[in-house]
Amino acid sequence: MWVLGLTGGIGSGKTTVSDLFAAHGIQVVDADVVARQSLDKGSPALEAVEARYGSQALQQDGSLNRAWLREKIFAEPEEKQWLNALTHPLIRKEMLKQLHAATSAYVILSAPLLLENKLTQFCDRVLVVDVTEATQRQRTQARDQVSAAQVEQIIAAQASRAERLAAADDVIDNNGAVSQLPAQVEKLHQQYLQRVAGSSKSLET
Repeated sequence: MWVLGLTGGIGSGKTTVSDLFAAHGIQVVDADVVARQSLDKGSPALEAVEARYGSQALQQDGSLNRAWLREKIFAEPEEKQWLNALTHPLIRKEMLKQLHAATSAYVILSAPLLLENKLTQFCDRVLVVDVTEATQRQRTQARDQVSAAQVEQIIAAQASRAERLAAADDVIDNNGAVSQLPAQVEKLHQQYLQRVAGSSKSLET
């Protein structure tokens, strides 16, 4: 399976871009979705979280209190390390399972921490959705209703814009209007189909 790694900093519009590829029939394995599911109600990982932090880590219905946990791990780096050690192996296993099960012409692995978690090793090509840090801050605060301080913490925990661009094979510029995205995605989609066709031929010969 030919895998396109898709990444971008918080607020970059990565999900909007992956949705546009999905509209072309391309399957998307979303690391954020897999990560959320790893801590679903009744999961062993959520039981471990409750055992460590108590009922304060849960909502009244027994599901994870994600806002509480997010604040906890940003305030205490050692707790972030513990949570990563718990969930990352589960997330990686499920992502690989979904990548191998994909049946579209190629498959997208969408992950905000594609570089940081060394997921590029599973990718044939890396596409970065690029925006300025000022745009990241503005869009994230408007979308998530979080403080400026928390946005800064999230940005600081991710690879820098320069690091992402250095790792990119392709770049989508999303500093402008959303209406400018479909044409960029369409162009890249056609290029990827050609690359997949070319790699298939080389394997057959």
